[in-house]
Amino acid sequence: MVTKLPPAFGRRRADDEPSPPPPPAPPVRPVAVAAPDPVKPLRAAPIAELRSICLTRLDPAIVATTAADRLEPEVERLISEIANERRLQLNGREQRELASELVHDMLGLGPLEPLLEDDAITDIMVNGPERVFVERGGKVTMSGVRFRDATHVANICQRIASSIGRRIDESSPMVDARLKDGSRVNIVFPPLALDGPYISIRKFGRKVIDFARLIQFGSLTAPVARVLEIAGRCRLNVIISGGTGSGKTTLMNAMSRLIDHGERVITVEDAAELQFQQPHVVRLETRPVSLEGRGEVNQRDLVRNALRMRPDRIIIGEVRGAEAFDMLQAMNTGHDGSMSTIHANTARDAVTRIENMVMMGNLGLPPRAVRTQIVGAVDLIVQVERQRDGGRRVTQVTEVCGMEGEVVILNDVFMFEVDGEGHDGKLMGHYRPSHARPSFMDRLSYFGLDRAWLAAMEEATR
Repeated sequence: MVTKLPPAFGRRRADDEPSPPPPPAPPVRPVAVAAPDPVKPLRAAPIAELRSICLTRLDPAIVATTAADRLEPEVERLISEIANERRLQLNGREQRELASELVHDMLGLGPLEPLLEDDAITDIMVNGPERVFVERGGKVTMSGVRFRDATHVANICQRIASSIGRRIDESSPMVDARLKDGSRVNIVFPPLALDGPYISIRKFGRKVIDFARLIQFGSLTAPVARVLEIAGRCRLNVIISGGTGSGKTTLMNAMSRLIDHGERVITVEDAAELQFQQPHVVRLETRPVSLEGRGEVNQRDLVRNALRMRPDRIIIGEVRGAEAFDMLQAMNTGHDGSMSTIHANTARDAVTRIENMVMMGNLGLPPRAVRTQIVGAVDLIVQVERQRDGGRRVTQVTEVCGMEGEVVILNDVFMFEVDGEGHDGKLMGHYRPSHARPSFMDRLSYFGLDRAWLAAMEEATR
């Protein structure tokens, strides 16, 4: 836009020529301006002072006994009063955000509370105060959640560990814990963590997941679910194998729903996360070493003690060491229907891993003796995998048949084969069943489920 200048003072001369209009101004290119961070106003120094004053005026005894939904309006009212006293300009949205933040810090896990309430999120990974990642639908993305500083993260870590009677500090910089809803937590503290404390939370959904929901999710098909259901009812010893985050615990919880309510089940875990629905469940959890270097109780100690507690089934959350030997002993001494999970890439690798872990704790045993125990104890190995489309699927249901010479013979009852990829990026595939007669057919006949097994296998071939 060209501004019109007023006429010059004085008389115009005859030789004056009208000046040409100035050239049009070049167009101004719009400059991209980043949208303001809604949390940034709450990170200013005056707001930090307001937060500190508000905390000093709150009575800890009243805060501890007040529900979060009742405490938040009171905190918001207190913030408004302090802001008026200090002449701080805060709008209603900022007051609500600060009140919610303070309540979450006092009663919950601070900035992580909104993520824990989101049912679509399955994993939360804190890589320092500025980088918080979440997993939705099998895909990991960075969230907009931020902590104030590394001290803020450390306080949350201390609260998680102390809630179950454990500690996390520089002298004990790693801990496995759990939240009230059963979600699994792993914490790594400085000096091992270089960018501030690291928190990894594996959330458990509020809805109980059974085989019907797993079929709906595409994790397996109805014939595979029927076979696993029969395996649970026939008290077959099952090892669930897979990588980290592949859904081993979820599948074990689904299989546990088939356990008869009259059986006494004893669970042994590092951090309790199994969710059994039976009335007669005894839950055991390991204990770390104390400050004096004493009092440690590991999984092997608990498995040995569980054998003296008159169990019908022993469920070990995860086998990762010498307790594999005691697990095999339990499966071989009348505790049929026992289950456990193990980290391995295939069913064959699972057998090798069990053998290696047994030999780690019992160096004098020859390999053939260990393999003989594995063959006598384990009936089925169920392999689960988190595939590249983010889906968690059962990829193998493998029977442990016996031994030929020094080799353990395995038979894939079901093998998942990928056919291609759909328009939505999801993998498509089918299960290839085996037509071989299972080695535990006599047990199926004993429970009257041999025809049901054959019918499920026939349905899978259609």
